[in-house]
Amino acid sequence: MNTVQVYGPFADAGLDELVRGFFRPPRAVRNTAAPIRIDVIEKGDTYVVRAEIPGVSKEAIEVTIEGNAVTIAAAARSEAEVTEGERVLRSERHVGAMARSFTLPVELDEAASHAKYEAGVLELTLTKKLPVAGRKLTIQ
Repeated sequence: MNTVQVYGPFADAGLDELVRGFFRPPRAVRNTAAPIRIDVIEKGDTYVVRAEIPGVSKEAIEVTIEGNAVTIAAAARSEAEVTEGERVLRSERHVGAMARSFTLPVELDEAASHAKYEAGVLELTLTKKLPVAGRKLTIQ
C-alpha cells in the first residue's frame, strides 16, 4: 500500500512557527537568569555603576569583584502565592535568579569600593587600583 504525502512549500521555512509565535503571550517562561541593566560612568579614579534590580531586597544581592571583573547576582522571590479560589490572569514580573558580569579596563580595589541600594537601583562605587611601580634590582 502506498502512502500519500501532502506537499507543503512552507513546511520547512519556519512560517508555521512564526504564526504560532504571534499568538503566544509576550513573555514566555524563562529558565535562564534575567538580565540586569547597568550604566557605567568613569569619574577620575573610580567607576560608578548603576544597576536596575527592582523588587529585590538588599540581602538577596551579591557583588563579587575579582581583578577587573565584576559580577552582580540577585534572587527575586515571589511575595504572594496563589490560594484556593484565586487565578493568576497575567504574571510579567521576574521571579528567580538574575545575574550580570562585566569587565572594566583596570583592576579594582575591593577594599576601597562600596555599594548602596535604594529604590530598586544598586549603585557601586568601584575604586581603581593604583598601578604598582616597578622596582629596580641591584646586580650583584
